[in-house]
Amino acid sequence: MNGFDFDVIARSWVYLFRDGMTFTLKLTALSTLGGLFLGTLLALCRVAGLKPLSTIAGLYVNLLRALPLILVIFWFYFLVPYIGAWVTGSDRPVAVGGFTSALITFTLFEAAYFCEIMRAGIQSVPRGQVAAGYALGFTYWQVMRNVVLPQAFRNMTPVLLTQVIVLFQDTSLVYVLSLTDFLGAAVKVAQRDGRLIEMYMFVAVVYFIISYAASLLVRYLRRHTEIAR
Repeated sequence: MNGFDFDVIARSWVYLFRDGMTFTLKLTALSTLGGLFLGTLLALCRVAGLKPLSTIAGLYVNLLRALPLILVIFWFYFLVPYIGAWVTGSDRPVAVGGFTSALITFTLFEAAYFCEIMRAGIQSVPRGQVAAGYALGFTYWQVMRNVVLPQAFRNMTPVLLTQVIVLFQDTSLVYVLSLTDFLGAAVKVAQRDGRLIEMYMFVAVVYFIISYAASLLVRYLRRHTEIAR
């Protein structure tokens, strides 16, 4: 460790957290909200009993889960501007921006995983409670909104948070698009100062601390969820 330069970390940590970590957490939070919303809709389609909806949702989930995330990131980064042009009728690609492209990518990709988690949560609710909802005169969507989904979210909270941890780690892949996430900011500092080992080790330690702390929270919630049951 004689040649390890701690000073480069001291000089750059404000930039790394102010710009890099802020970008990472913002992308993680927005992708989680969007992916959870879309994933819940897909899960409802898969359990609705309507063959066309279930088939389409199943194809979407299986396709996205079968593709490498890095490939999906590149696809959407280059295709979204042309899709936007097709939707708006423009003659040239629509300027989307790196963050928007990454947000769309992670939202659509994570929705496939959130869908399966929510589907398991929906199916974990006793059928008797669903039947009781119908006996009270509720429609399918009212049963889902008032009876099933609240319990499904409670049952699946630890698993959902585990997937959020995975999403938080996966957002580091956007550095290939030259976006300034936490890893991307560290790479820029490392290349500027010629201190690759210091920066990569610092990034690894920060990701480990945050992910491990979040995993302890998941473990705590899992114990309390089991007690509630």
